[in-house]
Amino acid sequence: MIESRVALALGANLGTNPEATIHWAIQKLSEAGLASIKVASIILTEPVDCVPGTPDFLNTALTGTWTGSPLELLDLIQEIEIAAGRPAKHSSHEARCLDIDIILWDEKVIETSRLIIPHPRMHLRHFVLQPLAEIAPDWKVPPAMKTVKSLLEAIS
Repeated sequence: MIESRVALALGANLGTNPEATIHWAIQKLSEAGLASIKVASIILTEPVDCVPGTPDFLNTALTGTWTGSPLELLDLIQEIEIAAGRPAKHSSHEARCLDIDIILWDEKVIETSRLIIPHPRMHLRHFVLQPLAEIAPDWKVPPAMKTVKSLLEAIS
């Protein structure tokens, strides 16, 4: 099976210890086959496009390698989110125990009914780009093939 380089964004703002939830999720990803994991610093960020009163988020990013398909990784991520207490049906505009998004997959564009990579709003999200730039500043983001660092500079 082909090994792909992936980037994920992780966030949490509910529960007794959101930082521990993020670390737990990274451990689960590792146990399920995500390899060569490199994790950025965890940052505190204000909610974006969320309902009023939403607590601040803890956010980070990681890079790693995956030998399965994008949809297999998505299924794994959704299992981990649900195990962390996130309802299977949820709004993207509310607080959550855990949110994991696939941000990049090699330097490919992937579009299915369930998944779009690169993440369609990553270039607008400081809370995604800042941690990702810490660990993968030169990763080229399709289709424009601008680096993560240059995307972050464009919104800073």
